[in-house]
Amino acid sequence: MSTDAGAPEGADARELLHFVTQETRFALVANILQHPDQLPSMYELEQLNPSVSGATVYKHVQKLIDAGIVEAVALPEEKRQQGYPWKFYSLTDEGRTFLEQHNLLAAEGTLQRIYETISDKPEKMVTYENAPRPDRD
Repeated sequence: MSTDAGAPEGADARELLHFVTQETRFALVANILQHPDQLPSMYELEQLNPSVSGATVYKHVQKLIDAGIVEAVALPEEKRQQGYPWKFYSLTDEGRTFLEQHNLLAAEGTLQRIYETISDKPEKMVTYENAPRPDRD
C-alpha cells in the first residue's frame, strides 16, 4: 500500500482519486457526507441510489472499505433494537483527510442542506434515519 488512505496495493494518490471519484462510489461518499449523522445504513444508501441495484451499492461500499476510505461502524449489541439497523457506514479519518487534501469536501454543507429538502422518503427510510447510531469520537 503506497498511500495512507488504504488504496489497493501499488496505487498512488492519483489512482486512488480516480477510484474514489468513479460515479457510483463518489455518490456513496456524498451520501455519507450528507447524512445527518454521516452514518447511513446500507438501506439508506440503497434508497439514495435508486438507479443502481442494492447489490451494486453493497459492492461499491465494500470497495471503499477495502480502499480505507469508508468503514463499517456497528452499534453495540446492548443498544440494538429489533426493526432498526445496527450497521452503518462512515468515512474513515484517513478517507476524510484524503478527500480534504483533494478538495472533495468543499460541498459538504451544501450536500447536507440538499438532503434536508428530500421530502418523499419512504416511511422505512425515515424510521431508519431515526435509528440509534453508534457514538463517534
